[in-house]
Amino acid sequence: MKIKSLVGVVVVAAVAGLIALLNWPTSHTSDASVTEPKTGTVTKGTLADTKTVSGTLGYGSSTTLSSRVGGTLTALAEVGATVKRGQVLYRVDDQPVVLLQGTLPAYRALRPGVKGADVKQLEQNLKALGYTGFTVDETYSAATATVVKKWQKKLGLPKTGVVEPGRVVYAPGAVRIEARQAAVGDAAQPGQGVLKVSGTDRVVTVKLDVADQRLAKQGVKVKLTLPDGTVKQGTVKKVQTVVETGETGGNGDSTTKIEVTIALPPVTGLDSASVDTAFTASVRENVLTVPVAALLALAEGGYGVEVITPTGSHLIAVETGLFSNGRVEISGPEVTEGLTVGLPS
Repeated sequence: MKIKSLVGVVVVAAVAGLIALLNWPTSHTSDASVTEPKTGTVTKGTLADTKTVSGTLGYGSSTTLSSRVGGTLTALAEVGATVKRGQVLYRVDDQPVVLLQGTLPAYRALRPGVKGADVKQLEQNLKALGYTGFTVDETYSAATATVVKKWQKKLGLPKTGVVEPGRVVYAPGAVRIEARQAAVGDAAQPGQGVLKVSGTDRVVTVKLDVADQRLAKQGVKVKLTLPDGTVKQGTVKKVQTVVETGETGGNGDSTTKIEVTIALPPVTGLDSASVDTAFTASVRENVLTVPVAALLALAEGGYGVEVITPTGSHLIAVETGLFSNGRVEISGPEVTEGLTVGLPS
């Protein structure tokens, strides 16, 4: 009886082992070897070439005014003050140096018989200050000299009828005194910096890489986000190329940047601040786009995409348009909204 029982146990164990072997799951070889292809979809919508960079709210770039006459500085405009046409910037030996408006620097003495654009610029300023009795043209006439003497008397200058180049400073408009570079009592030497000035309007200044120059065109609108979350619309008013010199042991490399000046509506409560500046170079509406990763370089040139269907896949050639935010505009006779395309890994 004991031997028969032992045989029965062995038989049962063997059968159980066979059943377990037959029921062992076939997927034990590893699920990782079976991967689904990555795909994207052709979608229709608006594609915009945009970029947000940090800008600085302030009064724009500054300029240093240098003295062109020698003597002793006896007065300087206050820091933060606004100096307008006809007003005094500083005094040397108690004689004023006056701000006038224009883009042509004073480079010579103006007296009767002199002709040129600088004469007309001076006469335009005299007229704007309310003086009459002369003709605004490019000729410094006796009538002009008579008016200049009246102007000099009002300023407390000797009535010579001659305007020396160091007595006036020309700027495109009113200026804001950003800093003093000398003090009252200092000796004024020709070429010595006296005041640092800027414009009077609040602006946002942004420096872009040369590769992003397409973003900034004069007159275009930009979105400005202030530190408190307030959003304002600005307008690009000036675009210029500047060269920044790095200082590494005195021998830094130079970097070319695109400096963009943006006008904005009045801002209160902020003297200077960092501002998020969103540029939009171009917008394409109702266009078909795919992820940039879907593009394939074709042997014959150009680009194509792999179209995935339930029965397989095939390549189609496409024309590319705007690239933005990881997507690209595509077109072609076989491109339709909703197509599934492959995304090569």
